[in-house]
Amino acid sequence: MMNFQLTENQSMIAQMIRDFGAKEITPFRKEWDDHQTFPLPLFKKLGELGLMGVLIPSEYGGSGFGYLEYVTAILELAKLDPGIGLSMAAHNSLCSGHIMLFGSEEQKQKYLPKLASCEFLGAWGLTEPNTGSDAANMKTTATAEGDYFVLNGAKNFITHGVSGDVAVVIARTGEVGDKHGMTAFVVEKGTEGFRGGRKEDKLGMRTSETAELIFEDCRVHKSQILGEVGEGFIQSMKVLDGGRISIAALSLGIAEGAFEAALSYSKERQQFQKPISAYQGISFKLADMATKLEAAKLLTFKAADLKNRGEYVTLASAQAKYYASEIAVELANEAVQVYGGYGFTKDYPVEKYYRDVKLCTIGEGTSEIQKIVISRELLK
Repeated sequence: MMNFQLTENQSMIAQMIRDFGAKEITPFRKEWDDHQTFPLPLFKKLGELGLMGVLIPSEYGGSGFGYLEYVTAILELAKLDPGIGLSMAAHNSLCSGHIMLFGSEEQKQKYLPKLASCEFLGAWGLTEPNTGSDAANMKTTATAEGDYFVLNGAKNFITHGVSGDVAVVIARTGEVGDKHGMTAFVVEKGTEGFRGGRKEDKLGMRTSETAELIFEDCRVHKSQILGEVGEGFIQSMKVLDGGRISIAALSLGIAEGAFEAALSYSKERQQFQKPISAYQGISFKLADMATKLEAAKLLTFKAADLKNRGEYVTLASAQAKYYASEIAVELANEAVQVYGGYGFTKDYPVEKYYRDVKLCTIGEGTSEIQKIVISRELLK
């Protein structure tokens, strides 16, 4: 049964991030956003705080926390700057998470301590230019040559595609369309034939780096395979169960940030000698926002709780990701409305929430994909 009170660890993490963010994030976020700067030194500091290895066990240098603490950390970072929350989540859940779930003991010892400290920044490569959610038809290939596999192809929309030090990459080792014909590899920066490509110029989440990964006759030793040959796609679907919770938490943080900004502004903004919160047009809007926010929070922490306990989580994570991302878009839109003309300017935070939040209905599978996952699970 879920406990609805924050644990001591959750409260500690939330306060630590608020204190850290007031000095290290809030004063710089507009500049970073304006110039689409990926603040890599900030993530080194997050590594020192234990936030880049939240879920990694302590024996591998991580914080050893569970998904409740992880969701809390993403939520608090997203309130400060959603792009920072996105990058932290991708590093933890996708790259580190894949190695943690499916790596050999030798691979875990080699990579997890460096990922936990952010000595290594992680990337994860599944999406391709012409496949998107149709991952079974990926074009990136890995051809066996003795003790090596030769990778050729490209991945796109990859978080940390340029700045990442190590990437978990899924490539086709079998026939097109065969879900057992893909394999996961760990590829380090500096490997010949492997490089980052074009960085995307984005509407929002501009403090999180999104770029291509390019492979041109890239030779990767068979010791860099995660699990067994042919398991890459199945592994990825399990990794994405956690990834959906990450995006739900990210959505929740944006929604909460937008709601708190709108609530505060509604009490301060005067019209006709009264705060605008005194008018039902605004107060009812705030009531709807608060209620939907609580519903999203319950779905997200339910999924996190199930994940913590090692229970079946595909349905819950898809529902949390779907609902939280949709209401986050709605709440960001309503927050701009509460601010009126000021909400359309960069002087106030809701403009940035409004731009950043749309990614949440797209990342880790669109809302339409989540409906497919949800309905498929219900109809089993």
